[in-house]
Amino acid sequence: MLRLSPKKRLATTWRSHSYCMGGFTLDDIKAARKPRDSWWTVFLVDPLACRLALLVANHTSITPNGLTRLSILLGFASAGSFATGRLAVGALLFYLSFTVDCMDGKIARLKGTGTPFGLWLDYVGDRIRVLCCAFGFAYGQGPSVFWVAATTVVLLDLFRYMNAPQVNRVREATRMLVAARAGSDVVFVEDVLRLSPQARVGNLVATHDQPLVDLHRGWRARFPWFDRFRIFLVRHRIRTHVVGGIEFHAAVFVLAPPFGPWAMVWAAGVVGALLLLFESALVYRIWLAAREAGRTVPERVKVLV
Repeated sequence: MLRLSPKKRLATTWRSHSYCMGGFTLDDIKAARKPRDSWWTVFLVDPLACRLALLVANHTSITPNGLTRLSILLGFASAGSFATGRLAVGALLFYLSFTVDCMDGKIARLKGTGTPFGLWLDYVGDRIRVLCCAFGFAYGQGPSVFWVAATTVVLLDLFRYMNAPQVNRVREATRMLVAARAGSDVVFVEDVLRLSPQARVGNLVATHDQPLVDLHRGWRARFPWFDRFRIFLVRHRIRTHVVGGIEFHAAVFVLAPPFGPWAMVWAAGVVGALLLLFESALVYRIWLAAREAGRTVPERVKVLV
């Protein structure tokens, strides 16, 4: 076995330490962001989260899982503040908890230190934070109407994050069905748009080397403005699912609390309805795609960006 001298071991350790705790720039952090994210994260969280992540990456050895645990602790502190009636403090702590939660993924992608267990911890930590904050708020207010509101928030949160993986399963099953019926490799429009997000679906012309399938042709026929809307959001790194779980949490636990408990109830009702609307649109879209899969014939096309 090759043995290094103490001096060489020290130099190797220092280089490794320098990579893990220094030398990163803000551009490196920004490159580690998700390609598309919620508008709340893009505009109101990432500007702070990226700069905090830069400090953590360059000056500490905190792991992504360590950040997730810190986020959970801040979530507990937020729930405690809601339970004692300090709604504005609870809102601030919830915002900080979510900001730290946004940092762990950036650090993981930047340093390559993410773990499979970290995915579980991040997901479960988010659900625990929402549950504790919702029922902490209800406990702090007392009357049954606030318990009903808290239960509604928790159920909507669970529905959103249970529905998403099921939608993905249906999407993958639909794609497999089309590929099996085609009898050859096919390329899907959504994959092309993922690689060239600002390409227009209308800029597809015939070629001889690439069979392409548009499973969302029915959706686009019903909503012809959607492609322009998608491109507008892509340019700002925003996902098309405009009201999802993150926006719901932000409305209920960050924006509404400073205006009082009834503002939180109203936020849960109004934004919860919008959440259900967007989830319904998502289900409708995959239903149309599944129906399209039964009669789709691959076309040979190429993309003009």
